[in-house]
Amino acid sequence: MELKESRRATGIQPSPTLTVSAKAARLRREGRDIIALSAGEPDFDTPERIKEAAARAMREGLTKYTPVDGLPELKRAITDKLRRENDLAYEDNQILVSCGCKHSIYNLAQALLDPGDEVIIPAPYWVSYPDITLLAGGHPALLYASNSQNFKLLPEQLAQAITGRTRLLLLNSPNNPSGASYDEGELQRLAEVLLQHPQVLIASDDIYEHIRWRDEPFRNILNVCPELTPRTVICNGVSKAYAMTGWRIGYAAGPEWIVAAMKKIQSQSTSGATSIAQAAACEALAGDQSEVKRFRDAFRERHDYVCRRLDAMPHIHCLPAAGTFYLFPDFGPAIQRQGARDDVAFAEYLLEEAGLAMVPGTAFGAPGHMRLSFAAGLEVLTDAMDRLELALKGL
Repeated sequence: MELKESRRATGIQPSPTLTVSAKAARLRREGRDIIALSAGEPDFDTPERIKEAAARAMREGLTKYTPVDGLPELKRAITDKLRRENDLAYEDNQILVSCGCKHSIYNLAQALLDPGDEVIIPAPYWVSYPDITLLAGGHPALLYASNSQNFKLLPEQLAQAITGRTRLLLLNSPNNPSGASYDEGELQRLAEVLLQHPQVLIASDDIYEHIRWRDEPFRNILNVCPELTPRTVICNGVSKAYAMTGWRIGYAAGPEWIVAAMKKIQSQSTSGATSIAQAAACEALAGDQSEVKRFRDAFRERHDYVCRRLDAMPHIHCLPAAGTFYLFPDFGPAIQRQGARDDVAFAEYLLEEAGLAMVPGTAFGAPGHMRLSFAAGLEVLTDAMDRLELALKGL
């Protein structure tokens, strides 16, 4: 009998962002001058106080297995953070520490979904949402929120999409890839729809919570509608706000019954997250927060610069972002003028002709767009915008 991979494996795709970044790295190794605006990773180093906490943990022997659901000290730091910053009250048994925010969402899908259950995913979406759903046997129900509605799901769209099979809504604000962020009124209108459908659980992906520059404070759906607390899971982590992507620490906070089920799933996969990284995350959440503002201010400066440059370029249209470190311009006219078959082919064109790596919008459920990351220094971004402007003027 022929040995082959499972139907489960053949039914999903590798992460497009990692694929583009890998190709850019390969071209660099071959001697090509490539600027990669593809990766969702802060260019800042992890703050010294956090690295020192990890070193101290190693010196003190914190190098053994940890509880599946996380070190008690870290769970307390998480509940303190949620109370202090989000006005949300959780007990330790409602917290699960995982190997990144993605892991938290994966655990949730595995713990909640049965084959055929539907997951509502507003598009543009983070690339892993549909495949995480498929791996759990679920069906991704994709709802396109166009740039004409600022990339945000409308309540009437949500109401029309919910069926008897709907079990989960994935809500990401600020959003990867668009940078869109829901305000209180928008969240309240979505909550009013959800209150009519008690079978639907909500996952609030708050990973970009601190990289946001709107005047009003960050709010998630529980802040505007506490009635949804019994069926909402908050997913977050330290990767983006503290420049700790490689430390791989995320967490979920939610009803005890679903957190317990997620813990069972995790106990049979990774077990507890790395002890040293958990110690570092304790310091990140509980210690001095001044670097969070410094990072955010730098990202806003970069955002404003790149927006100004894009606004002056022909054949594209770009909405400003409210947060994250991404912009998501519509390249439809540019793609048409270049004669590319789609945004994937146009991304190849930019990589080969301009030495620019960006992720095509198809990967995020929004064909014709491109996601570019401004998680790079202004000197690099200036070079990147010069290259892009030259490539577009030539069309």
